[in-house]
Amino acid sequence: MDAVSNCGDVTRGDSVTPARLHLRTSSVPARNRAALVALIGCCAVGLTACSDGGTGGNAKSSTTPSAPNSPNSPSPSPSTSEDAEKAAALQAYSRMWDEQAKAYAKGDSKETDLSQYAVALALSGTEDDLKDLRSKGIVTTGAPTHETTVASLELGKKVPHAKLTDCLDSTHWKFVYRKSGKPVVMPKNRLVRYVTQIEAEKWGKQWKIVDVVPQQRAC
Repeated sequence: MDAVSNCGDVTRGDSVTPARLHLRTSSVPARNRAALVALIGCCAVGLTACSDGGTGGNAKSSTTPSAPNSPNSPSPSPSTSEDAEKAAALQAYSRMWDEQAKAYAKGDSKETDLSQYAVALALSGTEDDLKDLRSKGIVTTGAPTHETTVASLELGKKVPHAKLTDCLDSTHWKFVYRKSGKPVVMPKNRLVRYVTQIEAEKWGKQWKIVDVVPQQRAC
């Protein structure tokens, strides 16, 4: 069976997820490639590593000094609470991936806590992946690793919001065929470490990951 061609460029509307970006770089026999094209919704393209665009670090808010000879106690610095919220948002992203790894490993999110940490597009994208992977008989082993920072934090909004940047390393995240255990072969020039942009919101007391957008850019 011939592979599908001329699929066009990937847009945000394609709901690209880490799993789909990972599989988009796969190199498989022609009889299997069409199935993977159907899985990811576009062409199987080998991505070469790009130069690192960089992900800026996060400067912590400094403590505001009290005015000299002020009769009043200094106002509490926002840095402590901001740092705590940053840590909580990062923890939510980490826990989401813990649960995603479990789901991808068995091809189903049932009996995982994924929905406690992922909502909206982050959750629906994963569920779409799992449905497609099940239909192709593919599961995963291992899990990606992360170097995640908080790019911005807006606590004053009605729904507190954070943007995270992750350098996701898929070196030890393997896609295999469930029945045979054989790996889905990947080309040597695929992106192994790539930038991922994350949107998070605080719902009540819990930070939730609402969107995860992999970038075709190495880190």
